[in-house]
Amino acid sequence: MSKPKKDEKMLKPARTSMAAPRGPTGPPRLATVVDREKTCPLLLRVFTKIGGHHTVEDFAIRGKEPKDEVQIYTWRDATLRELTDLMKEVAPAARKRDARLSFAFVYPDRRGRNVIRNVGMTYVGSTSRRGDDHRTLAELSFQTGDFLDVAIYN
Repeated sequence: MSKPKKDEKMLKPARTSMAAPRGPTGPPRLATVVDREKTCPLLLRVFTKIGGHHTVEDFAIRGKEPKDEVQIYTWRDATLRELTDLMKEVAPAARKRDARLSFAFVYPDRRGRNVIRNVGMTYVGSTSRRGDDHRTLAELSFQTGDFLDVAIYN
């Protein structure tokens, strides 16, 4: 690609996610290894919805989050595949062979307003681990206190 001339403007690529990722960008981080026997798990509040993600407005008032909540005790090294398997136990729609689960973090931005950031997709009936199955909460910049919103598509 050549350099633009003085009077030409560079076009910036369109943003595809709902919110900017947290933390520094750069090379991928090494996987965080957690000794699950010695490390206390964290509480992950998961909100499921069939057909799409919840809206930011659904999380606007603290204490009045969506009713379809599942609370999971897990660790920062939990993969999206592990979370998918747990969702299959509690959400019948997630058990269907052609189901896809889309994961998004809900957290407050610097101004204190909640944002939703898509972090990955898993495929229930897939025997070959495709999608984001191997990605961990730590790799995805999960912070304790964030909510996990799971959209179930059939």
